[in-house]
Amino acid sequence: MNTPRHALLLLTAAIALASCGSTPNAPTGKAPSGGDGSAAIRAADVPVSETGRYFVELAGDPTALGAQSIRSQQADFRLRAAQAGLKLQEFASYQRLFNGLSVVASAEEANRMARLPGVVNVFPVVKIERPVTELGEEPSVPQVQTAATMTGASILRDEMGITGKNVKVAIMDTGIDYDHPAFQGRVITGYDFVGDAFGVNGNFTPVPDENADDCGGHGTHVAGIVGANDPTNGFKGVAPDVMFGAYKVFGCEGSTSADIMIQAMERAEADGMQVLNMSIGSSFQWPEYPTAKAASALAKRGVIVTVSAGNSGTDGQFATGAPSLGANVIAVASVDNAKLEMDYLTVSTDGARVAYTVATGAPNPSTGLNLEVTRGPGVTNTAAADGCFVNGVNPFAPNSLAGKAVLIRRGTCAFREKALNAQAAGARAVLLYNNAPGVLSPTVAPSAANDNQVIEIPVVGLSDVDGARIGNQISSGAAPRVTFTGQRALFDNPTGGTLSSFTSYGTSPDLDLKPDVAAPGGLIKSTYPLTKEATGYAVLSGTSMAAPHVAGVAALLLERYPRLGQIDGEARRLLQNTAKPSNYFLGSSVSSFVDYVQRQGAGVVNAPAALAALQSGVSVSPSKIALGESDGMPTRTKVLTIRNSGATAQTYQVTHVAALTLSGTTFAPAPSTAAATVTINGQASTTVTVPAGGTAELNVTITAPGGAADRSQYGGYIRMTNTNASGTSLSVPYGGFKGDYQSIKVLGDISLPGYGLGTTPRDFPAFYDAVEGMLYYENGVPTTKPVFTLGQIGTTLDIPRIWAHLAHQSRWIELDVLDAGGNRVDTVSRDEYVGRNATNVYAGSTSNAYYTWSWDGTLANGNAAPNGDYRLRLRVLKALGDESNPNHIETYTSPVFGIQR
Repeated sequence: MNTPRHALLLLTAAIALASCGSTPNAPTGKAPSGGDGSAAIRAADVPVSETGRYFVELAGDPTALGAQSIRSQQADFRLRAAQAGLKLQEFASYQRLFNGLSVVASAEEANRMARLPGVVNVFPVVKIERPVTELGEEPSVPQVQTAATMTGASILRDEMGITGKNVKVAIMDTGIDYDHPAFQGRVITGYDFVGDAFGVNGNFTPVPDENADDCGGHGTHVAGIVGANDPTNGFKGVAPDVMFGAYKVFGCEGSTSADIMIQAMERAEADGMQVLNMSIGSSFQWPEYPTAKAASALAKRGVIVTVSAGNSGTDGQFATGAPSLGANVIAVASVDNAKLEMDYLTVSTDGARVAYTVATGAPNPSTGLNLEVTRGPGVTNTAAADGCFVNGVNPFAPNSLAGKAVLIRRGTCAFREKALNAQAAGARAVLLYNNAPGVLSPTVAPSAANDNQVIEIPVVGLSDVDGARIGNQISSGAAPRVTFTGQRALFDNPTGGTLSSFTSYGTSPDLDLKPDVAAPGGLIKSTYPLTKEATGYAVLSGTSMAAPHVAGVAALLLERYPRLGQIDGEARRLLQNTAKPSNYFLGSSVSSFVDYVQRQGAGVVNAPAALAALQSGVSVSPSKIALGESDGMPTRTKVLTIRNSGATAQTYQVTHVAALTLSGTTFAPAPSTAAATVTINGQASTTVTVPAGGTAELNVTITAPGGAADRSQYGGYIRMTNTNASGTSLSVPYGGFKGDYQSIKVLGDISLPGYGLGTTPRDFPAFYDAVEGMLYYENGVPTTKPVFTLGQIGTTLDIPRIWAHLAHQSRWIELDVLDAGGNRVDTVSRDEYVGRNATNVYAGSTSNAYYTWSWDGTLANGNAAPNGDYRLRLRVLKALGDESNPNHIETYTSPVFGIQR
């Protein structure tokens, strides 16, 4: 997230909602009253920069400039800053991947730095939160990952003996557990940039340790996916013979910062790493943010860079972040694992093994427990309120379930109500089964403090399919019995191979097609620090798990083709050319519709196909097509070039495969089957032969789907199927935006239930007087002119503020000071490449729902504005907008307020 320099951010930090001496509890508020369009509200100030540091970007590409030139530019900046009276504390300077520095500065100093000659941009150094992953149940016996079979990596590893031997892979994360048997003797270099206490309770002062040992867990899990090799149990990662570099940028808890990430990137390159995995990111960003630019520069210098695309799948479109948006990096989306390792019971009537989860709040079933299974009177597999009270009466008669397990379908009432009703009727166990695809993971724990009833019998969750099958057996009079075996096994995952619900939507705000590829990231078992988990293993989910899988595949390919990373963009092109798109999971099963290009890029990586493409010398470029907006040019023609450096001619049948179109809104995406019209060399499909050592061109003409709503994202694939069954087929994804991209509203409205103001959307931006506790919605006119002293009153700084919800990324946002008549006095801040908010609902202090711009009475030249009446104005240039086109600029102007020091 690109934090505005002059903003008081109420988005990622946990903030105490208190001011004017009130206690730090949730604020009180009232709906707007009277004619002034206002609400009484309390909110706290938070720092302008979460880290107190800013990136200063200087002119020139660091991959093209010499070290002497970069040092000279930085020396010039220091001199000019000193001449301007700026006393800056330098945190870091960069020599290889980013032409600039990180400095400790105030917001006012940041704005002054931005005006110095030679300065291209000033960005806040954002706090990078520790990746959020879901921790699953711990398997009792470690087994080889099933995920490697989904990408074919297991074929290279187990059948062809390609193991990534001696390929150097850097892990930028929480470190690696040096003592874990899966990594013994293979962590050849490491560096701790932060120390164990970094990032906790506002501590952003690094105190590095001597080694990069992992006390957080995430890094060890990531490293295990890349290349675990545990002799104690045979567990292997994708490339089990790689050598590791551990670059620790997180402490035991908490977050890191963007400037430390760039330090680690430069160190990894200096250490000769061939692959860098970063399962780290900041959502809703631009590719111009320094971490994205540095990652792209690193790839340009010959390191294959894999980055998680993000876990903001519930936060809508345009959610991918930095550094995954870097032009040359490989941004990786997540698909769910094909198999799940789970406890199981057996059914007497058919001998089936049935996977189950133990409900939270219920005891585990004892091994060997054997029970007859029954169900409620008259219940069928379509029951909507199975096990629920009927007019306040338990549906199960007293002792009707004595000594038995009861099968109950999910629906209508809480799982706890169903379980307590069954227990009251004498049941020995409850089998809750799903009414949607997948194994149910119920909770029967009490939700109220005065609920002291204890559930004493086992309660387990089953899948919809298994529950219905057992139900049919009961209905047929078969009297099935179940036995809890106390054992675990692998089971098919109903959503296996489809896009994980958490994986982020693209595209980039500059309409580049992101993410690039996908890999297994949902429910992945890998190594875990022995100090945190005695078994040394855990199951986690996230794009954090998908990116290292691709890093491992890259290492396998590098073993055979060591120059792969040294050819600009070749690794990404290879993986995209040979990837396989995933289909959309609809309702209860995998549909026939190809999932959004904007969520999966080219699709799931295919390691054997990538190796075959290298061996045969075939490729197609570009490896993806970004069409931009269709407004003014609904039809575009792009040229694809197929290359064949092999000794045998290759013939391809070329066709178009449509993907679902992303319709709906930014925050509420919805699928549409409207598809683009595509011709290849003027035909719906064609055949092309590429001679040995030659090339062939395809003229691909794509027309935006007429049936799609404006502001939709559409896409699909140009598929080149090799007519030789043993030949390598190729594919290129394309994506575009239907309509006028600048028609997306940036300054959006927002609901404020977290302030007690209900769910009704409020007119934003809004003007906030913190001392009086009044929020004036857009176009609201205060009955009494607000007056600010610009001083501290109690715990609150008495300054004017604008709250703005950013519904989309913006190219820049300016804060102007106007006089009471609306004439511009000064522009006091300009924020470049600003990210959007995560949600349009402020539910509490952790909601990333709006930014706050404030003015402390200082003009751009550092002088104080005189007392008097003013207004504040926000001007927003939309993404890819034209400054000369007034339709591309949005404006908000505050009510008149007074400054009286």
